Amino acid sequence: MGEFNEYFILGCSAIGAGLAVIAGIGPGVGQGIAAGHAAAAVGRNPGAKGDVTSTMLLGQAVAETTGLYGLLIAILLLFVKPLLP
Repeated sequence: MGEFNEYFILGCSAIGAGLAVIAGIGPGVGQGIAAGHAAAAVGRNPGAKGDVTSTMLLGQAVAETTGLYGLLIAILLLFVKPLLP
């Protein structure tokens, strides 16, 4: 019975890690949309390229943190096994 519990915990950890990695989809989509809007803004007003680019990069850096948090959780679930006896 103890072996089943160990495999069950490992399986649930793998499923949780997979779900945590799905958190990377949101930042990817958001960054693509932000880059597209920034390119359109620079196309309309080329003089504001520096301001648009710096604002876009700051927003993308903030958005990327959620993806990195998801990756961190996935790595913790896969490689750190505190629930195993």
